[in-house]
Amino acid sequence: MAQPNHIENPFEYAAEKLAWGVRDFSRFLIPHPERHAGQAAPVVRKVGIADLRDALKAGVDDMGALRDDVLFIGLIYPIAGVVLAAVAFNANLLMMLFPLASGFAILGPVAATGLYEMSRRREQGEDVGWLDAMRVFGSSAIGSILGVGVVLLAIFGVWMAIAYQIGVTTLGADTPPTLRVFLENVFRSEASPMLIGGGVAVGFVFAALAFAISVVSVPLLLDRDVGLWTAIKTSLKAVQANFATMVIWAAIIAGALVLGSIPALVGLIVVVPILGHASWHLYRKMVA
Repeated sequence: MAQPNHIENPFEYAAEKLAWGVRDFSRFLIPHPERHAGQAAPVVRKVGIADLRDALKAGVDDMGALRDDVLFIGLIYPIAGVVLAAVAFNANLLMMLFPLASGFAILGPVAATGLYEMSRRREQGEDVGWLDAMRVFGSSAIGSILGVGVVLLAIFGVWMAIAYQIGVTTLGADTPPTLRVFLENVFRSEASPMLIGGGVAVGFVFAALAFAISVVSVPLLLDRDVGLWTAIKTSLKAVQANFATMVIWAAIIAGALVLGSIPALVGLIVVVPILGHASWHLYRKMVA
């Protein structure tokens, strides 16, 4: 029985609001099933380590030709600046600093849709510029692509709520007075093993779920409008059929993002475009 005047904790609040949001938003974004009636399910192919190398090489070639690393100078640093400024002015956000950083891994596939579009157009022999990345909004499948974004955003939101609960359970609800104290609590306190181990384990589950849902679905929807749920099922099928290779690919993405983040996020200027373009080329190898 519901309790009167019950104050929701962050997990309850996030879960409730995300459920409402996905339900209401899907009415506008998810196409009617009959729109895709009779379409054949995409055929998934097996890929191996050589295909990962080819995809990364193609990603480097695309970035070199399109020079969108320059574009990312104007994107990554303003975003990072806003996040760091928010943390600096609101110490309550310190506990969420590391979970927020994981947003690159969970939300990245949808954020990289513009990169997929540039690779797609270059693959077809077109002259491609930075503005071509915006043409994804003219795609007939943009509603389904945004639908994948809503699903990933819901996953990210639940992860943030759980990460908050892990932090409160291990470190307590009191806000650290400074960044230095916070880092000492995270890495050098008695609660560090449980906090880091629990956070990494739970974060891995959410990142793996987001990866399996989106690694193929977003580029597939950009390539052909097959419908949201067909795209997600195809993505899950592709990961299952190429499990070992996809584990390696996920490890490459995670490692590259970590290494790119270490030198004051400088490496992300190169890492993000390469991974985005490479993801498109790997999709082309996995889906006939």
